[in-house]
Amino acid sequence: MASLQYGCVGRVGENLPASEFPAATNWSSHRFCLGRGRVPLDSTKTTRKKMSGQAPRTRRREATCPSRQLPVCRFALLTAPCKANDAGGSGAGSTVLAPCDWYLPTHAADLGLRPTAVPGRSLGAAEGWSYLLAASIVRWSTSRPRVRLRGPTVCSAPPSPSSPSSACSALFELSISSLQRHHLIIILYVPTRSQIIRCARYFMLPPPSTVHGSAFSSPSSTNPRSSRDFDDGTIRSFPLVDPIGSRGSDMAQPFVKKDDDLDEEEEYSPFYGIEKGAVLQEARVFHDPQLDARRCSQVITKLLYLLNQGETFTKVEATEVFFAVTKLFQSKDTVLRRMVYLMIKELSPSADEVIIVTSSLMKDMNSKTDMYRANAIRVLCRITDSTLLTQIERYLKQAIVDKNPVVASAALVSGVHLLQTNSEIVKRWSNEVQEAVQSRAALVQFHALALLHQIRQNDRLAVSKLVTSLTKGSLRSPLAQCLLIRYTSQVIKESSTNTQAGERPFFDYLESCLRHKSEMVVFEAARAITELSGVTSRELTPAITVLQLFLSSSKPVLRFAAIRTLNKVASTHPLAVTNCNIDMESLISDQNRSIATLAITTLLKTGNESSVDRLMKQITSFMSDIADEFKIVVVEAIRTLCLKFPLKYRSMMNFLSNILREEGGFDYKKAIVDSIVILIRDIPDAKEIGLFHLCEFIEDCEFTYLSTQILHFLGNEGPKTSDPSKYIRYIYNRVILENATVRASAVSTLAKFGAMVDSLKPRIFVLLRRCLFDSDDEVRDRATLYLDSLGSDASVGGTDEDIKDFLFGPLDVPLVNLETSLRSYEASDIPFDINSVPKEVKSQPLAEKKAPGKKAIGLGAAPSGPTSVVDAYEKLLSSIPEFSSFGKLFKSCSPMELTEPETEYAVNVVKHIFDGHVVFQYNCTNTIPEQLLEKVTVFVDASEAEEFSEVLTKPLQSLPYDLPGQTFVAFEKPEGVPAIGKFSNLLKFVVKEVDPATGEADEEGVEDEYQLEDLEIVAADYMLKVGVSNFKNAWENMDPDNERIDEYGLGVKESLAETVSAVTDILGMQPCEGTEVVPNNSRSHTCLLSGIFIGNMKVLVRVSFGIDGSKQVAMKLAVRSEGPEISEKIHEIVAEG
Repeated sequence: MASLQYGCVGRVGENLPASEFPAATNWSSHRFCLGRGRVPLDSTKTTRKKMSGQAPRTRRREATCPSRQLPVCRFALLTAPCKANDAGGSGAGSTVLAPCDWYLPTHAADLGLRPTAVPGRSLGAAEGWSYLLAASIVRWSTSRPRVRLRGPTVCSAPPSPSSPSSACSALFELSISSLQRHHLIIILYVPTRSQIIRCARYFMLPPPSTVHGSAFSSPSSTNPRSSRDFDDGTIRSFPLVDPIGSRGSDMAQPFVKKDDDLDEEEEYSPFYGIEKGAVLQEARVFHDPQLDARRCSQVITKLLYLLNQGETFTKVEATEVFFAVTKLFQSKDTVLRRMVYLMIKELSPSADEVIIVTSSLMKDMNSKTDMYRANAIRVLCRITDSTLLTQIERYLKQAIVDKNPVVASAALVSGVHLLQTNSEIVKRWSNEVQEAVQSRAALVQFHALALLHQIRQNDRLAVSKLVTSLTKGSLRSPLAQCLLIRYTSQVIKESSTNTQAGERPFFDYLESCLRHKSEMVVFEAARAITELSGVTSRELTPAITVLQLFLSSSKPVLRFAAIRTLNKVASTHPLAVTNCNIDMESLISDQNRSIATLAITTLLKTGNESSVDRLMKQITSFMSDIADEFKIVVVEAIRTLCLKFPLKYRSMMNFLSNILREEGGFDYKKAIVDSIVILIRDIPDAKEIGLFHLCEFIEDCEFTYLSTQILHFLGNEGPKTSDPSKYIRYIYNRVILENATVRASAVSTLAKFGAMVDSLKPRIFVLLRRCLFDSDDEVRDRATLYLDSLGSDASVGGTDEDIKDFLFGPLDVPLVNLETSLRSYEASDIPFDINSVPKEVKSQPLAEKKAPGKKAIGLGAAPSGPTSVVDAYEKLLSSIPEFSSFGKLFKSCSPMELTEPETEYAVNVVKHIFDGHVVFQYNCTNTIPEQLLEKVTVFVDASEAEEFSEVLTKPLQSLPYDLPGQTFVAFEKPEGVPAIGKFSNLLKFVVKEVDPATGEADEEGVEDEYQLEDLEIVAADYMLKVGVSNFKNAWENMDPDNERIDEYGLGVKESLAETVSAVTDILGMQPCEGTEVVPNNSRSHTCLLSGIFIGNMKVLVRVSFGIDGSKQVAMKLAVRSEGPEISEKIHEIVAEG
């Protein structure tokens, strides 16, 4: 098979008349040579083979063209962009070209082609070929070669000149945004898309024989088929690449049968095979006396590619490249100059090398060319130090207020980066930046506002003033408006603690932004409103209305943004989102699977019990079309919905079991298993059906972790069912068929059944004896232990309770605490004592999410759960011998700030509650670099807390700059009594001055003190928030004799929602089942609360509220606990609060 060959094509100076084009009837038998008309393919041998759904395949040998050769791809035309000669024309539809330019056909009708429009303007013949049937474009300029093919896959017959659009409805089109002088366009007519791709691959893969595998060829290359196009408009030859790597000139044909099913999305990097050493050799071109701008740009492109791919340059290599690049400043080529700027930024030269280019960059910074000025500013700010920055500060200030937006934006963005390292210099630009905020250019206004906020971000008052001045409507840029909305939202959140309830500064501004003409601004305002802390349903209404309109938008990004925001709102205010249910249901069938997933999960959060079955039917057909990560979200939403509506467990359990049998990854299957386990645990009626589904799953489970988890769960719950024997078969199958880990877990599960169900003991004994011959030591050892513990006679009889507790009973300590203690034991010589392990409150259920705590100073972060308490506070307190006699820690409260932000000393306090003691942990931070604080302690005045007496103070010996430390004060109180009181705090310390140069502190210091805010111990501090998944069952399991009920008149309140929030805060309990949300305009409401009172006493509260027309609120409080005195105490707390 002859290879495709490309030869030299000479210039022509006249148009090819339309009559020279072949007719459609014999088009496939001719090809074109420029200026020579058509040439019959007498030497061509054709082989055709019919294939289903495709045009006949054609294999051709190369035909000879008089005076030159062209590639044969059924129909081929080689041309290049040209410049029109305005001297005249040869008729309609044609252009006379200058003799030095290439011929450019304009007879679209004769070719049967249709034009492709360019956005913003039409493309004329003098600018480039805009009529493309199938096209490959190779751009021989500063950018890398790119090939883009768009359109259908096959054009079965050549189009007719008389009817160009009907004969071939599958035309390939390529939109060209701009054409430069040096473009090579190959117009190909081929029968199948795969063949088009194969032809296009000639221009995408580097030839193995060319230097460094680059798509750009060197002029010194000895490849006879490789050279480049020159600036005089001629194409002497161009590189021919071999996509398959064939030998010599035998290139693979585009029409061979092999690989016809090539993946159409396959792409090839033009940088394939580039090596650092070879590119460094090419960089010698920078030293040529006559610089070739295009070739230098290509070499810089390769160097930038290597740098961005993580290639490291030695000091010598980087220096040589840097000095070579600096020589390119003598070139006047604009594109090359931009590449030079990029290269200098990426190389990040040292201080000694920076001097070499400083003068050139400063010259460019004062150039009349705006592009030079903008890029020079970026580079200078990137590579200079503070000394040189001071010298050019005047120029940067001028650039900030420059009339050209490109220059101004470059200076502003450089200021944002410089603020991290040279903040003092940038802060002196405030006046210029303030002026730039008023610019008419959108990006300049955006960048100026960002920089101005960063300059003032540490001054809350300055930020508040900035927001106040700009919310009056001086911003025109939508981007700047979005930024201002974020700053406004931040100010609202920070000021919410200092304002009265219901007052929100700047909220009117956020609401006005909902009516902005820019969709971006509207969405940003809506999202800001929904994320406000303590936002009410009334405040949410306008934002929800706007988001509802976005749900029906034709733009996918707006639909996605709206549904994602509504999904978050539905977690806290589900009733506020119910009005959008109809719009969200239409999104379930959205083509974007992310939108559809968010829609279905939001509906699950907002739906009611009557809509569950309908939603489950929609989800069933929906699940097969989404990825695992989206399926996990859906599963978690279904689990929450099932806990919300327990009576619907059958349909949801069946759904979970069906998707459990489908294909999926580990995380997806684990989410399903966890959901089933939670439903079994919290919905007693779902136990048997859930266990059966789990047994079926482990019959064909590929994940060892899930198998062992399910077996452990079967061992705990299976013996408690009505017919435990039916699970034995599934468990013993694991002993026969699974790996050693699963077999060991199955043995333990069998032993549990034998110990808990006396009637099954003989059968279990037989199965365990068979396990004695297992190949794994762990399996044999477990079988031996359980056989001995159950009794060697295998008779039917009760197993000793002590043995049951020893083998299968729960640990008295949490595993996490045990792990922490064992790690400490490994590092010490003291014998391990399990009684020394801290006993903490049980971990939260799987279904209950931990609320993220705000990170504070030192250990001031609020613990997000028992594990955090053990890892942080418990560990810290246990390391202090003075606190060892206080007993078990009951609760650590969230940190409370005792100082204003950005003050000299930052202090917050964490209250640690014990049965008979309270420990105040003061987390202190010194924010003054020139000071060292020593003997830091807090003097606490407990005159307003009569039931407390101070027993211990532990000072902080040293507090260096920006290193948090802790000081402690302990008080004794009556044991088990929720004593309350108010404490005044005064921070005392010794100040020593620190030498900034050496970092050494003075030997002598001065005593000083700092007044802190007061703190209080309230009744809620003695209540631990612990929720329950099924409040009804938990309430019924409580002893009714311990119930106490009373009614209270709460006076005039603004709303029921405010009242519910206040009572919940007073009690410090966890709302259950979403009852903390009060429906709009509701006259009555019931809130369910749960918690653990000091002494580990479980408490459940049912509070019923009612409000009349005069806004008088009445409350009925019902309390059940583990003791009548606790119920009485809860009523006392409410009465006093």
